[in-house]
Amino acid sequence: MGRMAIINALIVNEGKRQKGNIIVNGGLIERVIFGDAITIPSFNPQKVINAEGLILIPGVIDDHVHFREPGLTHKGDICSESKAAIAGGVTSIMDMPNTIPQTVTSEELDKKFEIASKSSLANYSFYLGATNHNIQEIIKVDKQKVCGLKLFMGSSTGNMLVDNGESLETIFRSSPVLIGAHCEDEATVKRNTLYYDGIYNHDIPFACHPQIRSAEACYLSSSLAVDLAKKFNTRLHLLHLSTEKEMSLLSPGIPLSQKRITAEVCTHHLWFSDKDYDRQGWRIKWNPAIKTEADKKALMEALIDNRIDLIATDHAPHLQSEKENTYTKCPSGGPMVQHSLVAMLEMARQGALTIEQVVDKMCHAPSTLFNIDKRGYIREGYHADIVLINPKAKWEVTKGNILYKCGWSPMEGQTFSHRITHTFVNGRLVFENGKFDESVKGSALIFNR
Repeated sequence: MGRMAIINALIVNEGKRQKGNIIVNGGLIERVIFGDAITIPSFNPQKVINAEGLILIPGVIDDHVHFREPGLTHKGDICSESKAAIAGGVTSIMDMPNTIPQTVTSEELDKKFEIASKSSLANYSFYLGATNHNIQEIIKVDKQKVCGLKLFMGSSTGNMLVDNGESLETIFRSSPVLIGAHCEDEATVKRNTLYYDGIYNHDIPFACHPQIRSAEACYLSSSLAVDLAKKFNTRLHLLHLSTEKEMSLLSPGIPLSQKRITAEVCTHHLWFSDKDYDRQGWRIKWNPAIKTEADKKALMEALIDNRIDLIATDHAPHLQSEKENTYTKCPSGGPMVQHSLVAMLEMARQGALTIEQVVDKMCHAPSTLFNIDKRGYIREGYHADIVLINPKAKWEVTKGNILYKCGWSPMEGQTFSHRITHTFVNGRLVFENGKFDESVKGSALIFNR
């Protein structure tokens, strides 16, 4: 990895946008020079990229993906989904434990790290999964290596539901790392499912999904998680919040680095609403459910006023043949990691938020929230995870340009105004104008805890 110069870029970083130049050397950002183009010979770069007209940002850090390996690799795997991530400007991912076997022991964690070291184009870490019975595994987790503990307080794909009150208290009291909680009250979901199944004679419309996995189900579980976190001073991260009511659980005005309770929103909860079920059906069946326009509006407002701290994807591929099914047999989840950044930039173009806020919530905030070592910012001495974006290159999502192993996207037919042109991981150019260097592999994330 010789010295490289990226010149004439519009750098969006830490709340500012400035014309500037970056020198990369040895995998790190060596210099950041704002203003006119630098005198190239003085730095003796082996490669120069003229980024005139392009936006330069830190690589996106997605703290919530399901890459399906091991055991579910017909849907996706670490290689295929990290490739899609790289094409979408995502340079670091944190993968969930509901695989086969479930990642609920240190041995299974080690196996996933080994797979990723050989196959992931993006940087990576993995959650340990919590169960009703694996507290000894939780206690001994490596805080510098493992991003967090995933706690299912509502069942989803690959049932890892923790529903024992004593177990929940023990987990919240004892976890040495952040707890990422999926919060939906299981009793409420089951009751609602039986009710709508009876009404529709076992043929529930997809439009009923937000009534079945309702705002009440979400709030009951999220409020329980918050109460437990406050009781034990636990570091809690509320995953994929979806309702206006849950916003009352979050506090504005506290610096992210000082928060004990944080929250994320996913791209699909900001992009779609219940008005889209009739058109999209199985394509947008996620848990928690996509809900009303009012919920979507409240989520965006909370994102902007910093009650919600970051944007993730909950990227969760299933084969189209699995999804094209009746409501009760259709698995929840969908692919999003290739399209999350361009979708958020589209929302910025439409005025919902600014590009600076997109970068803050997708790049800076995950780094700060998880205490990631030297990533998520354009700073001298930081790892050179860098993304270049053409803001005037319209393109349409089609079957032919989807990189997910499952081969489909809920964004099919959507035209975006921004296109990812270059993605660098640890200073190496992995993706350039549609072409990959798959010899480049990402690194395990390190957490300063």
